[in-house]
Amino acid sequence: MASRTFMLMGQVMPCIKQNASKIRIRRMELDTNLNMYFKKDEFYFVHDPTKKCKTGDIVLIKELPQKLTRLITHTLEEIVYPLGDVTDPITGKKVTAGKYREDVEDANRLFGKSSEAFDYDKAPPRGRLEGTRDFSHGETYIKYHEDGKDQPFSV
Repeated sequence: MASRTFMLMGQVMPCIKQNASKIRIRRMELDTNLNMYFKKDEFYFVHDPTKKCKTGDIVLIKELPQKLTRLITHTLEEIVYPLGDVTDPITGKKVTAGKYREDVEDANRLFGKSSEAFDYDKAPPRGRLEGTRDFSHGETYIKYHEDGKDQPFSV
């Protein structure tokens, strides 16, 4: 019933492995009794020694001809969509809350821009707040117990 696929698209999850990233591949599985599809997640460990991808990115992975280790079976092909800037996959335009940014800018030109409006052109790229609010770059570890201390990098 299951078929082998050459390339897969998935989302990066927090991972404690060295030189690897954990990717969640979400598929829809048919329940024949209910005649409905339900989400089924599969996790793959991907060879990523430079840690190019961050938690939340949408990536394209490719199966290796041979396994590197018992767990690492795929390699990172490319980062399709980094977390943060939402891009419409069909048109390639940037999206803001269900509307294209171009349409929002056109409406702002027609009716006047609010002084409190966010300016996407002047916004810095992702990674500016690393260490203060963005903890996706930190080394993750498994939290074995609750000790009352703040553990931002625990999984």
